[in-house]
Amino acid sequence: MRALGERKSEGEAGFTLIELMISLGLFALIAVAGLALVDGIIKVQGRTETRLDRLADLQRALFVVTSDLDQLAGGDISGGGSNLSFTRAAPGMGGPSVPLRYAVTGGTLIRGLGPMPQRVLSGVSAARWRFWDGAWVERWPLNAEERARWPRAIALEMQVAGPGGSSSQVRRVIALPVRAEEAQQP
Repeated sequence: MRALGERKSEGEAGFTLIELMISLGLFALIAVAGLALVDGIIKVQGRTETRLDRLADLQRALFVVTSDLDQLAGGDISGGGSNLSFTRAAPGMGGPSVPLRYAVTGGTLIRGLGPMPQRVLSGVSAARWRFWDGAWVERWPLNAEERARWPRAIALEMQVAGPGGSSSQVRRVIALPVRAEEAQQP
């Protein structure tokens, strides 16, 4: 054991103040780099969650539209531009069928179900319904004689806002069921 005031011998080693300062500086740099990395990961995670939430909203909206069109009832289909009207089978919704209307109002795709409009998707800057009957047409029915027929498919094309102000074009084509009256014809 060394007495107070004795000098270190040649074999003993220790850290000088400069070595300790350099070590602390290096540890501080590593800590700052680690914090920057964690901050970057948190920001990426936030952006990813925002995009996934928007994608879920879009998928939900397209599911509702597809489901409604899969349940077409005996009524007429009419539409063009950003509007579509038809009758949907609805045994659990107060009757054998209900009239539905889709329209874009104030940047939102609205589903009109009687007096109760429902918001389907927000951030819609433009929407267009198109109809397939051998070729894509902008309006249905084509004329008064075609009023009793359904097109073979309906396409919904939307310009939707994404996260961060980006905009995307979305298109869903829905094949329509064969109308009961048309299926019975020879």
